[in-house]
Amino acid sequence: MLRIAVLGSTSGTDLQAIIAALQSGELCDVELACVISNKEDAFILERAKQAGFTAIYLPSQGLGREDYDRKLAKILDKNNVELLILIGYMRFLSPWFIDKYRNKVMNIHPSLLPAFAGGMDKNVHEDVLKAKVPITGATLHFVDEGADSGPIIAQKEVTVAKNDTVDTLKAKVQAAEQEIILQGIKDFRDGKLKIQN
Repeated sequence: MLRIAVLGSTSGTDLQAIIAALQSGELCDVELACVISNKEDAFILERAKQAGFTAIYLPSQGLGREDYDRKLAKILDKNNVELLILIGYMRFLSPWFIDKYRNKVMNIHPSLLPAFAGGMDKNVHEDVLKAKVPITGATLHFVDEGADSGPIIAQKEVTVAKNDTVDTLKAKVQAAEQEIILQGIKDFRDGKLKIQN
């Protein structure tokens, strides 16, 4: 049984796909140990509670990055978490944390990395539309010390339509995100992910 946790700061739309896959049995041999947020009013916590999962608010006020991450690590270790998934998490992780959980933290990013790295949420879609690129998409990657620079696990392309807005593009990209998050969890569970070089 693979024990996972989700860490997020926003509404956690992609978490809904994980919950649905757990409830339907698509994600067998996987347990969602907890959902954690640094924002008390983040809807991702409400989403977890509504589905009957443990939701934890971990405030970050007055804490340095590593101090906060050490508190986070205590929760993960207490819950025997083997894989952490970042969904709309608006903080950078400390080098200490990344080193402790090397290749056990996945992040979903709303572009085809390395293109449009470093941005968050709607800012990325705005940049994509401004750049007038015909194709964008989503990337699931392991987190390393850089911004969106870790080893890529999976990518899925999305066509940018001439009449796309930030919101319509975001919806299309989120559908791609959900597909590759579920695949990434299954591949991790099945030992199919190997880091090279």
